[in-house]
Amino acid sequence: MSANYWESSQYKHWLFTKEELASMRQKLESENAETVQMFTLPEWRHLYIYFNQQIARLGKRLKIRQQAIATAQVYIKRFYIHIEIRRTNPYLVIATAVYLACKIEECPQHIRLIVSEARSLWQDSVSLDTSRLGECEFHLISEMGSHLIIHQPYRTLTSLQSDIRLSGEDFAFAWSIINDSYMTDLPLMFPPHIVALAAILLTLVMKPNMLPGSVPGGGMAGGSSSSSPAIPNAAAASAAAAAALAGTQNRGDKPMDPKVGRVQKFVVWLADSDVDVAALADCTQEILSFSAVQEQYNDKLTREQISRFVKARGLDK
Repeated sequence: MSANYWESSQYKHWLFTKEELASMRQKLESENAETVQMFTLPEWRHLYIYFNQQIARLGKRLKIRQQAIATAQVYIKRFYIHIEIRRTNPYLVIATAVYLACKIEECPQHIRLIVSEARSLWQDSVSLDTSRLGECEFHLISEMGSHLIIHQPYRTLTSLQSDIRLSGEDFAFAWSIINDSYMTDLPLMFPPHIVALAAILLTLVMKPNMLPGSVPGGGMAGGSSSSSPAIPNAAAASAAAAAALAGTQNRGDKPMDPKVGRVQKFVVWLADSDVDVAALADCTQEILSFSAVQEQYNDKLTREQISRFVKARGLDK
């Protein structure tokens, strides 16, 4: 394992631009044009939402920690930029990715338990034959070039919590943004620390005046307030984030006002660091644009379209 991200296979082999990912997927569809035309599927981001939900369901039954869940999601993304989805049984791939991720993240699950729980969730799509999962595991590892160690944004978020003075509420909010990032291409497009910093930036922008220990929506911890936080719309959050990042270039050597807000303090921290601000801006915009994708997601349609090609092609046998 490479403890240094910059020396890892993730950095050397598994970072792509948006255009490169689109080209790879288009190539797969072109090579499988007849099948693609026969079985219509939603856009990839909607498939990611569905996969995320199914992995979460399986993870909950197995009581798997988030690190392994996230690793499984990255495995699936890597696999499906090399293999056209209609050639596979996504439910078997999900179960296999979770099984493999648990081994790599040192929380192993017995193969029979994985298969049994997967069968309980997706009765019509997963066989009880454990050899099928074993074969899929070999295929998954092969397509990933045996690059199985995944560096996650959670580590950066945790290490910066005290430095940036994130409250418990802030930390949980940023953590949830990172969780959502696995429904996008961000793990294939940006280093994990950039995703973590984007989550922190959005947390501070969306909740700029929250004091440490406060409860979203007003009041202090332990109080009676239970209202939801006032989250600005994506356009407002985008503008605020862009303005904050612009401040990293305009700060110069000006002394910091002791009364300055949390967003400005974060901007100062960024300006004094070696962080790629342009990449951070792009990552932030990708996260914000995902809100529109979620609004258009149709769970029933996605499930039916996946089941249709799995059944029609006999991939559930």
